Amino acid sequence: MAMLSFEKKYRVRGGTLLGGDLFDFWVGPFYVGFFGVTTLFFAFLGTALILWGASQGPTWNIWQISIAPPDLSYGLRFAPLMEGGLWQLITVCAIGAFGSWMMREVEICRKLGMGFHVPVAFGVAISAYVTLVVIRPVLMGAWGHGFPYGIYSHLDWVSNVGYQYLHFHYNPAHMIAVSFFFASVFALSLHGGLILSSTNPAPGTVVKTPEHEDTFFRDIIGYSIGTLGIHRLGLFLALAAVLFSALCIVLSGPFWSRGWPEWWSWWLNMPIWSQWPV
Repeated sequence: MAMLSFEKKYRVRGGTLLGGDLFDFWVGPFYVGFFGVTTLFFAFLGTALILWGASQGPTWNIWQISIAPPDLSYGLRFAPLMEGGLWQLITVCAIGAFGSWMMREVEICRKLGMGFHVPVAFGVAISAYVTLVVIRPVLMGAWGHGFPYGIYSHLDWVSNVGYQYLHFHYNPAHMIAVSFFFASVFALSLHGGLILSSTNPAPGTVVKTPEHEDTFFRDIIGYSIGTLGIHRLGLFLALAAVLFSALCIVLSGPFWSRGWPEWWSWWLNMPIWSQWPV
């Protein structure tokens, strides 16, 4: 595809964090940079390790392939390659690839002269992954508390953790995270529906402007957050959902080892209830 006319405005030198002009290059329409190179390195190495690990296993069924973390008996030590060491290497590659991609986004933002909203948002997603495979296992004293790399095995891990703490949906941070997830979907679906209805009017009618969109929500709910505000709200809701998701799992185990329904006993023990006869 030929270079777009506006691309010349943004394909400028500078903005690199490492490598200077040596790594300030493009492949077609894609900026690479030093962190683009490290992203490719870690991604290819991690993928190769997964494929090699699968080749050592009993099946090539994509649903059943699994790279498990070390046994709990290894604690936080390095494990032999086929006893969890492979999982440890893949985890390092994954963090390296994700972190490199985020830093590449930072360099692109510097070239475009824009804010760092995109890399910050991606960094929040990375933090959730790191919480599961590094922070929580370290706090619990063993890499074996990380989740396995596989499809069915990962789902089994999620299910087992939920049952381990009884009703996991009683976890208050989990409740808040789910609420933020639903709220982000709801808010952005309202926004998307409004845009579609305003830009695809009935035959013979004109395309509506943002002023019409603001008026619609002011008439319906008494307030319009505005065209810029809805995107800021969507970003806030999405990031909050991920942050509380990470919080809910890091609380389960390191800071609360019993069933989550038991946590709510503080509500039943409040002095206000002693005023009422049983």
